[in-house]
Amino acid sequence: MNGEVRPSMSASSSATSAFSFISKGWRDVRDSADADLQLMRARANSFKNLANSFDRELENFINSASTSFTVGSLGSYSTPTEIDFVKKLQPKISEFRRVYSAPEISKRVLEKWGPSAKLGIDLSAIRNAIVEDIDGGDGVMEMDKVRRRRRSVRLSECFKGGEGGENQGQFGDWEPIRVLKRRFRELEKKSESVEIFGSFKNSEFVEKLKSSLKAMREPQELKEVPPLDVPELLAYFVRQSEPFLDQLGVRKDICDKIVESLCSKRKNQLLLNTFSPGESSLFDGENVNDELDLRIASVLQSTGHCYEGGFLTDVSKNNLSDGKRHVAIVTTASLPWMTGTAVNPLFRAAYLAKSEKQKVTLLVPWLCQSDQELVYPNSLTFSSPEEQESYIRNWLEDRTGFKSNFKISFYPGKFSKERRSILPAGDTSQFISSNDADIAILEEPEHLNWYHHGKRWTDKFNHVVGVVHTNYLEYIKREKNGALQAFFVKHINNWVTRAYCHKVLRLSAATQDLPKSVICNVHGVNPKFLKIGEKIAADRELGQQAFSKGAYFLGKLVWAKGYKELIDLLAKHKSELDGFKLDVFGNGEDAHEVQNAAKRLDLNVNFLKGRDHADDSLHGYKVFINPSVSDVLCTATAEALAMGKFVVCADHPSNEFFRSFPNCLTYTTSEDFVARVREALENEPQPLTSEQKYHLSWEAATQRFMQYSELDKVLNDSQGDAKLTKPNGKRIGKSVSLPNISEMVDGGLAFAHYCLTGNEFLRLSTGAIPGTRDYNQQHCKDLHLLPPQVENPIYGW
Repeated sequence: MNGEVRPSMSASSSATSAFSFISKGWRDVRDSADADLQLMRARANSFKNLANSFDRELENFINSASTSFTVGSLGSYSTPTEIDFVKKLQPKISEFRRVYSAPEISKRVLEKWGPSAKLGIDLSAIRNAIVEDIDGGDGVMEMDKVRRRRRSVRLSECFKGGEGGENQGQFGDWEPIRVLKRRFRELEKKSESVEIFGSFKNSEFVEKLKSSLKAMREPQELKEVPPLDVPELLAYFVRQSEPFLDQLGVRKDICDKIVESLCSKRKNQLLLNTFSPGESSLFDGENVNDELDLRIASVLQSTGHCYEGGFLTDVSKNNLSDGKRHVAIVTTASLPWMTGTAVNPLFRAAYLAKSEKQKVTLLVPWLCQSDQELVYPNSLTFSSPEEQESYIRNWLEDRTGFKSNFKISFYPGKFSKERRSILPAGDTSQFISSNDADIAILEEPEHLNWYHHGKRWTDKFNHVVGVVHTNYLEYIKREKNGALQAFFVKHINNWVTRAYCHKVLRLSAATQDLPKSVICNVHGVNPKFLKIGEKIAADRELGQQAFSKGAYFLGKLVWAKGYKELIDLLAKHKSELDGFKLDVFGNGEDAHEVQNAAKRLDLNVNFLKGRDHADDSLHGYKVFINPSVSDVLCTATAEALAMGKFVVCADHPSNEFFRSFPNCLTYTTSEDFVARVREALENEPQPLTSEQKYHLSWEAATQRFMQYSELDKVLNDSQGDAKLTKPNGKRIGKSVSLPNISEMVDGGLAFAHYCLTGNEFLRLSTGAIPGTRDYNQQHCKDLHLLPPQVENPIYGW
């Protein structure tokens, strides 16, 4: 029995399901039809409202026309005629309103609604009334009739009959602007024979109408630009290849001559083809490079081509949501390590943020506890980034005298004992959010990017500036196989700075000559040292003894800081400098060797523990001696000059900035060294002038930085695009129009560097710290980061 019942139940269930499916389908069809009908009704009502709105606009038009015709000198002649004209026109308008406001209009719309249906408005009655009124005169065309004729022509053309018949207008086929312009010109030509047209042409109404037509004029056809020829392409190729040719020994002036020669061959033809006789010439001799850019940009613009960037270049930079620019300063060291790359970027961040024109973030390395014990002096360590940030801000506020409102962030770092420096661990750029990725300042760009395996700085940031602090080649040459190492490091530095920076600032000519670089001292002096100098000058004016001690040297106790040169000079002229005593302040890895060398030569040198240069115990020294030739720009030398002391230093490019100060005594030979030391000990230094103080200040350094890094232009240019000016005064974009070979090469170098630094074997073979491609677990704990496996999955580079 069960076998007979189950089929019946199954059939009943299937029938019920089928009925339910059909019912649901019918409900869907009905709902869809209702929705369509509602939409059609809404469209019909919308059209009816449009007709009413047009009725009101037309009535306003007639009223405004009658008002404008009665002003000025024409009022006494046109008023009666206008009244009759309006009276004749009003019945036609009423009839138009009655017909197209009727309820049947919705029904007619629904009946004619379709994909190809076209609905018109019959304005022939109004048109005929206007035309008859104008043509029915006595042969004398008065001023108001001329105006009404113009309006009648405009109305008849705007609402002319279309495909549906003579009296059926079509909204979809309107060409009001073009028709209005053509009829306006025809009317002016026909009316030239009318005697009264002269005054009509100068009327206020016509002038306003002409000005509106000018605003709506059609775009002019682009002037045909002749295509580029072979000499122009070769000239641009040579111009863009200047950095590469420079590496091959081809000087820039030779490249410029080649470009000028190639461009001069086409000068006459370009003058004839590109510009009209009234425009200036294409090549002005001195501006041949800019004119070549203009020529190529004009050709590309005429074709509609828009260049999207070089090899692997991301041109979609971040747009600022808050309207304020962001500056991120990334450095390789941090307080309490008293080194130049820790102190100077800190002051730069403070003084850039002081203007409050842009937001500033200082990004410094965070070291784990074990590395902090190796780097920071006096066994000073921090348990958290917040604790170290508090120390940094207190130190800075004590020296500047004002509170800084910039942000301090940390990125993972590891200390290398062999290189005695901190190297980034992981992708440093990821610790600047995309919202703040606008302008980047890389303090020591070569150092930051030796093993950088992450997003390209110039892709993430709109403008990237590198500041070179250290003469790495000079340090490396002192090591074993130094010449060979220096050869490779020189080319690697060229590689990474070119690939990751838009602009490079070298503090002095003592640094390596890098691509895209200029020389300028963009460092200042701690304001505390200037105040010390002012106090010493005030004491001297009161007749008090300002300097009670002789000579000293302050610097990290490593051979590369100038201790070898100092010991050699003192040993060679030991007899001439009899009775001369030198105090040395410093700590460092080579302290034991340096002290033993001085003791072995029986030199009158007293080694003391390192201390802050602003310490009270150092104020009484009169002469600061710095024989180092490995420095780029010695901060201690600038501080000694700010305190009003004599400085005896080598005649070296690193000291070029200090030569203008009268208290700076330079020497070229060891005999000159002895003479300068005696001169300093026997005389009194001159007080600094106001101008000299300003040159040493951070305010002046910040101004120089803004100028030479082109940061002032970037901050003032929200677009960030370079512009070129045509001879006729028009401006065209350059940055997105010109394919730049140099940028393509830079992108290729960046991609190759990214691939190489992703290989652990290659990293270790070039001196990287093991495991620094990503940060470690301790960094994750200290900085509250996600594990590197989550940030950088194993299946992706």
